Amino acid sequence: MLMAEQPAPVDPRELRVSDAERSHVVNLLQKAIGHGLLSLDEFTERTDVALAAKTRGELNTVLVDLPGLTHKDPTAPAHTPPVELRANMSTINRQGSWRVPRELIIRNRLGSTKLDFSEAEISHAEVRITLDVSGGSVKMLLPAGSSVDTNDVQVVAGSVKDRVGGTNGRPRFIITGRITAGSLKIRRAGYVRIGNLVIRSPWKMGMASD
Repeated sequence: MLMAEQPAPVDPRELRVSDAERSHVVNLLQKAIGHGLLSLDEFTERTDVALAAKTRGELNTVLVDLPGLTHKDPTAPAHTPPVELRANMSTINRQGSWRVPRELIIRNRLGSTKLDFSEAEISHAEVRITLDVSGGSVKMLLPAGSSVDTNDVQVVAGSVKDRVGGTNGRPRFIITGRITAGSLKIRRAGYVRIGNLVIRSPWKMGMASD
C-alpha cells in the first residue's frame, strides 16, 4: 500500500497576516519616528507597505533595518527588549565589568551618560545603541580592536566626535537615533606600560599582571 505523500511544511514567512498584526507593525513604525529612526516620508511609505502586506515576510520588510523593532513569527525565539538608560538632569555612569546588552536606548534630557565598554562583558559581535538626546552629553569609551558606525545619527544643533570609526573591528557598535542640542563623544581606550605600571587612557591606571 502506497503511503500518502506528506505536504511540505509552510515557511513561516509565507503565513498570512491579520489586520491586528498590520496595525501592530504600524504602531512600531510610529515608535520609530519617536526614536528618530524614520522621517515622516519614510513612515508614510512603510505604513502603506505594511497595510498592503499579505504575508509575514512582506510585513517584516518594513522593520528589518530598525533596531529593536521586529514583528516575529510564532515559532521564532522571544526577542530580548533593549535596555533603556534615562538621564533626566542627572548622570548615568557604567564602568568596570558590567554586562552589555545587545541593544541599548539612551534617553538624555539635559543629562550626562558615560559608558565605559573597555572592561565590560560583551558577548555580541554587534551592539546597537539608539540615541534620544535633547541636551546634555553622551561619552563612550570603546574596547581595543572595536569599531563604530555613526552614519545614521541625526544631529540638530549638536555635535558628534568619533575618534574610532571603521567597520571591521569587533565588537562593532552601531549607533543610530537623534541628538538635539547635545553631544556625542566616542574614543577607544589606549594603554601604555611603564615598568609594572599600566596606564589606560583615559581614566584609570593599575599594575601589570605579569
